Amino acid sequence: MTDAAMPAPGSAPTSAQIAERIAEGRRRFRRLFGAVMLPMFLAAVDQTLLATATPVISREFGGLRDTSWLAVSYLLASVIVVPLYGQLGDQFGRRKLLSLATALFALGSLGCGLATGLWWLVAARTLQGLGGGGLMTLSQALIGEVVSPQRRARSQGYFAIVFTLASVGGPVIGGLVVHHASWRWLFLVNLPLCALALWRLHALRADDVPHPRSGPPDVQGMLLFAVAMALSLFWLSSAGHRFDWVSATSGALLVATVALWAVLLRVERLAARPFLPVDLLRLPPVRYAALTVVGFASAMFAMVFYLPIYLQLSLHSDAAEAGLLLLPLTAGIVGGATFTSRLIIWTGRPTALPVGGLLLAGCSLLGMALLPPDKRTLVALGFTTGLGLGSVMSVMQIVTQTASGPARLGAAAATMSLARTLGSSIGASAFGALIFGLMGSSDALHAAQDPQAQEALRFAFVVAFGCAAAVCALAAWAASRVPALRFHPGAEGRTDFSE
Repeated sequence: MTDAAMPAPGSAPTSAQIAERIAEGRRRFRRLFGAVMLPMFLAAVDQTLLATATPVISREFGGLRDTSWLAVSYLLASVIVVPLYGQLGDQFGRRKLLSLATALFALGSLGCGLATGLWWLVAARTLQGLGGGGLMTLSQALIGEVVSPQRRARSQGYFAIVFTLASVGGPVIGGLVVHHASWRWLFLVNLPLCALALWRLHALRADDVPHPRSGPPDVQGMLLFAVAMALSLFWLSSAGHRFDWVSATSGALLVATVALWAVLLRVERLAARPFLPVDLLRLPPVRYAALTVVGFASAMFAMVFYLPIYLQLSLHSDAAEAGLLLLPLTAGIVGGATFTSRLIIWTGRPTALPVGGLLLAGCSLLGMALLPPDKRTLVALGFTTGLGLGSVMSVMQIVTQTASGPARLGAAAATMSLARTLGSSIGASAFGALIFGLMGSSDALHAAQDPQAQEALRFAFVVAFGCAAAVCALAAWAASRVPALRFHPGAEGRTDFSE
């Protein structure tokens, strides 16, 4: 800009200067969107792409019960590193950490594609999760750094495109790939996508703004959190089939888990730079938003991961048809998120929307439990379940980022990613243990030839649907406790909370 074009000190900017600022803001947003859309896509599609492939993988490697670790191992690794990505992203720059996470995700994907056994695949999924834990967290933090809260609501339509491709396309693509080729391509296709994402992220180096923090890193907290999470998920996923719920082994694991969490909370209260964002959780908006997301993610991930298994083993769909029948659920989630973003713009009061959405999802899940099993019924109730669940995540993301402030955007995004991943881990572990425990010793892969096994399978999913409905009801209560958030018309980006 020339000296003549520069505004005089204290003078109001001209219309040409305002137009230039708006144009520059739009160019910056397009550059940001082009860089973070692929990491967000990879993080979103991973949870739906593999769902239809699970029975096929179990036939090749054996052990349907242990296939839940394909989800649990990824989620466990993700949930452990999410707070670390949030802290390091705030301190050293979110773009750098997002590039590292993308590279780790690619390396884990390569290991998954080359796996020769189930536990090799589980180990590679763990490495993939170490990268995946940063994809959504750091992408959301970069969005929060560049885009104001009100514009974030307006831009939800753009990001809904990414989630539409991931959530709606994932089950269909996964089913078709498994049906016509090999499940290994579900992982190998990530390699060129990650390379493209790294190239686009390099263009964001000017937007990498570090927020240095003093004090040594909380290594003790990180290690305690990793062990406590691993022990918790092992107990949840193993009780009921590796050992009885009421047994000496179960009791010892439970006592050890509770003790570790108690020690972790004490260590985090005393740490100069706590690994977990405990200071943010003291804020009522963040605390109740996190509880809401844990419940939402538990119900959503249980449906996404186990509904295709139910469709294939109980209603005798093949992998391609199971992917198509999962479309209404994932399409409902995307539709709910898009509709919610529109309502946020129209009303300026987003925090009431998740309460109604979660109650709708809970009623739909209860219908799945009580109504006779039928593909058409599951399609209709799956759509309304997704429609309700789709109202949660974008609202809670805005709530936590607004409550945390600009300097803690990484920690705020990490808190929501941690809550989501924690809920997903609980959903995969607890619902898997519940379903496989109620199935007893029957081999579900041959349930079609065994009426008794078929009945046990259906009963297990009836109970699971009922429990998922109860989880949604609890999440709706937590959402009702989030203080009201209002956008002020005429004050771009200014928000406040009120009781």
